[in-house]
Amino acid sequence: MSRARRSTPAPRPPAPRPSATGARVEGITKRFGAVQALSDVSLDFPSGKVTALMGENGAGKSTLLKILTGDHQSTEGHVLLDGQQLDPRSPADARAAGIRIIPQEPEIIPHVSVAENVYAGSLPRRAGRRLDRAELRRRISADLDRLGFSGVLDPDLLGCELTPAQRQLVEIMRALTGEAKVIAFDEPTSSLSDHEVDRLFALIGRLREQGIAVIYVSHRMQEIFQLADRIAVLRDGALVGVEQADRTTEGELVRLMVGRDLSAMFVRAGVATDRVVLDVRELTTDQVRGIDLRVHAGEVVGLAGLIGAGRSELALALAGDLPVRSGSITLDGQPLPTGNPGAVIRAGLGLTPEERKAQALFLHRSIRDNTSIAVLERLRRFRFVKRGAERDLAREYTTRLRVRTPSIEQEVRKLSGGNQQKVVLARWLARKPKVLILDEPTRGIDVGAKAEIYQIIADLAEEGVAVLVISSELPEILGLADRIVVMQNGRITGELSRADATEEAVLNLAMADDISTTAPATGARS
Repeated sequence: MSRARRSTPAPRPPAPRPSATGARVEGITKRFGAVQALSDVSLDFPSGKVTALMGENGAGKSTLLKILTGDHQSTEGHVLLDGQQLDPRSPADARAAGIRIIPQEPEIIPHVSVAENVYAGSLPRRAGRRLDRAELRRRISADLDRLGFSGVLDPDLLGCELTPAQRQLVEIMRALTGEAKVIAFDEPTSSLSDHEVDRLFALIGRLREQGIAVIYVSHRMQEIFQLADRIAVLRDGALVGVEQADRTTEGELVRLMVGRDLSAMFVRAGVATDRVVLDVRELTTDQVRGIDLRVHAGEVVGLAGLIGAGRSELALALAGDLPVRSGSITLDGQPLPTGNPGAVIRAGLGLTPEERKAQALFLHRSIRDNTSIAVLERLRRFRFVKRGAERDLAREYTTRLRVRTPSIEQEVRKLSGGNQQKVVLARWLARKPKVLILDEPTRGIDVGAKAEIYQIIADLAEEGVAVLVISSELPEILGLADRIVVMQNGRITGELSRADATEEAVLNLAMADDISTTAPATGARS
């Protein structure tokens, strides 16, 4: 895909009138050596308002939040709270002043309880410094009721036993203990179910009513327009616009973020053939039952369903990572081994998992290491890896996928989410798979990087790869897929052709009351 050239940044808007209460960043500039991450940003976060902070990965959102919460100090400019200069020198300074952040990646202590995680650093003590468990129980029960999380979080569960969604809720509770004046949410819904998202949005509504200044960072437009009073957009470290949420559109925000119109990002030619590459018959595991699924060469099949439908579990079973109780899988006409990820990879099936940081990436290793790990046998001479060939491979795919990095030796943990996802894709492209399963490939990724990944998927289909895409974003599934397979409670409830697929039709299948009476929609591909 030829990348559209970025337009010259729009003229910086006039600084808004300072708010009397809430937080304000004034003339904030931040440089890391020769790199300028923020340039003269002045922005209010008024009390009793939800200010959405938007921009591509690398636009400066995280840097601005870290300055506000004391993780970084600005090169120039000031942070003010309720009209008084604050300039926190550490997260402890910011927290003491009432500024809190709920990070995208929860920091949970694994071997202590939920209650102890929530009050870490301020646990109630008895004389002799023994933990006052009765007071701890009283506090956690009161806060669970106050925040609407009773019945959702068990205060006695250990941190290591929590699901991703529960870990996020613990971070939210931790931030809301004590007196808060400003609370920043950084991609808080990435691991939450629809029901948990509803609880979170109700909580944010209560925070607004209590006069707390809320900062909300998300790439999900629907959430932004549902929650925000005002939307601030950063591009290349500069503030390029502050819009009232009820007076702007999604298209206007995208143009502000990336300097171009992405309305055609899903447009692609259908290249599916009649050759079945992946053929699944009556597959049953502990999580899914009776799965019949076929994916053709050059076809993009979307796998839709609500959280808990069994989509990721099906992907893991196909990849050999979950045991199969019955049924068969063939890949390009040959039986696919089950329960053996290495054999599955060698047969030509690849999987980019839902949790790329925890399940796919070696965060403290380089782009080179992460790209070559799946093809080392091809790069070896005797028992030694040919480093020159390894570097050439990493450079080839870093260039092809437009990974933004100063070097292939850059640690993957230092890349943005979109570039991390491209590194995972590079690993599988280097193996030249026959089937590639992509589980939530654009989660936590900005709109510009999404468009690039959509193009990569289209390119793979044109090369004859059979692609199975799992996504919780209906517009994404509808835009990408030649055909949509819908799951509920571990079973397939129906299929929709591209021509017949609508959000309503997909949701009807995803929420079907009686799976046994749900007939596949017309147009399903055999």
